[in-house]
Amino acid sequence: MRVHLCAVGRLRAGPEQALIDDYLTRFDRTGRMLGLTSGGVTEVEDRKGGGMQAEAELLRRAVPRGTQLWVMDERGVQMTSPQFADHLAGLRDAGQGDLAICIGGADGLAPDFRAEAAMAISFGQMVWPHMLVRVMLAEQLYRAAAILSGAPYHRA
Repeated sequence: MRVHLCAVGRLRAGPEQALIDDYLTRFDRTGRMLGLTSGGVTEVEDRKGGGMQAEAELLRRAVPRGTQLWVMDERGVQMTSPQFADHLAGLRDAGQGDLAICIGGADGLAPDFRAEAAMAISFGQMVWPHMLVRVMLAEQLYRAAAILSGAPYHRA
């Protein structure tokens, strides 16, 4: 199963981008034998100032057809890393070919786009900048692959 990260906003070269690249590379290496790979990161940007609705439309176009949609949202479900790993494995085992996890812009995700998602995930009640959410999500993907492979990375 390919896991695509789709995010509003552009990330410049720097430490956050380096961390994302590192964790997604680790995810690919560890996840490949498990049937999990990175579908890459797609960035969208509304240059016309259309707000959340315009961003939602750009995200819809960025998500490949037939892909299950998850969104990052402060109102979403909070789960442990092993639970996250189990959700990924469950989708993979059910034959899902692609999963897209979308991260909204400064104002979040449009309610109608959020409603289209099969799952909303939260990293807690605090609001995080999109660049840090990307890093944390990439790390959790690697951690999930490590958990599923039985690697010692996750020690909880």
